[in-house]
Amino acid sequence: MAIELTWLGHGSWSIALRGADGQHTILVDPFLDDSPAAPVRSGDVAADTILVSHGHFDHIADAAKIAKRTGALVISNFEICEWLTKQGVERTHPHNLGGGSQQKFGRVQLTLAHHSSVLPDGTYGGNPSGFLLWADAKKLYFACDTALFYDMKLVGEEGIDVAVLPIGDQFTMGPADSIRAIKLLTPKVVLPSHYNTWPPIAQDAGRWAERVRQETSAEPRVLSPGEKTQL
Repeated sequence: MAIELTWLGHGSWSIALRGADGQHTILVDPFLDDSPAAPVRSGDVAADTILVSHGHFDHIADAAKIAKRTGALVISNFEICEWLTKQGVERTHPHNLGGGSQQKFGRVQLTLAHHSSVLPDGTYGGNPSGFLLWADAKKLYFACDTALFYDMKLVGEEGIDVAVLPIGDQFTMGPADSIRAIKLLTPKVVLPSHYNTWPPIAQDAGRWAERVRQETSAEPRVLSPGEKTQL
């Protein structure tokens, strides 16, 4: 199976899985129409599955409209799935932290994330999460919005092929703590996320990548919004 990751700016990602049985497309935290960093808009993207890590506007803003247009299955925590159902989304699969399920593309499991979560209308958004994906023989970890936490070491024991980590600081871990996270996770490849959307989370990703090379065993890959990388 071929796996292609596209950064859609901010914390949004598209994962294209291509195998003998066709293609499957996963969207992570779609925030496109109002994102100054997004290279596409919500009406332009395909999706079979949408993963929503928490309720903040910059992670869930376009989930309902994409799900209703494409018929995609939305996987998130129970509270967010209930809220999306009230927005007219027909297909949801609620989970809670540590819980997982088998999907057409492989397995998805919700992991811890130390953050907050409230939905755009003020509704409680449940526990924020990251995602651990098993696709064919690859294991992908999306930390999503989180602080550094030591249990990342347990996630790393799964044998992570690709880790996607926030580096923006102020609202998530910054570059220094992301280096510590990489040492706990020991992924083969690491990609930065959730930075340079607005001035408060501006970061020098090239300098971050140099630190990754010098201080860890991971291969850093820095993408521009709309750029793809293959696994």
